[in-house]
Amino acid sequence: MSGVMEEITSWPWGWAWLTLFVIVLLRAGATYGIGRAVAAGTIRRREPGPRLQRAVERVERWGPPVVTASFLTIGAQTAVNAAAGLVGMTVPRYLLGLVPGAALWATIWSTVGAGLFVAATRAGAGQDEAVLVAALVVVLVLTVGVVAHRTRRDRLAT
Repeated sequence: MSGVMEEITSWPWGWAWLTLFVIVLLRAGATYGIGRAVAAGTIRRREPGPRLQRAVERVERWGPPVVTASFLTIGAQTAVNAAAGLVGMTVPRYLLGLVPGAALWATIWSTVGAGLFVAATRAGAGQDEAVLVAALVVVLVLTVGVVAHRTRRDRLAT
């Protein structure tokens, strides 16, 4: 994967972003489709694990915003997209969450994430460690941004 990320980061930013956007649309859409197939009984059912069950509950309660937010997390994307299919979220409603989420994901990984991944692999980290380092830094940056935004919003509200 290191070679793929290095290749993508060598492209003009717009092409790298578009490629990552399409990749995540296809991957997440396929996961949603699998969830829909399971819900329709096309694929043999089995009891969802606790992680998937929590994702189903969140999707049932909050809908498209949960799908969008899942792209800012590590490990929740697959569970949330499958849960959206399992609960029978309509395609137009699902797309309301998927498209902005995929755009966020592509933006993060075509800028900060890809650079961190390449830097970590060049520093001698293995692929798994490089992905973890890049993801943790992205989550840290996003957390700081959210906290700063909320603090500013709260100050303006008072």
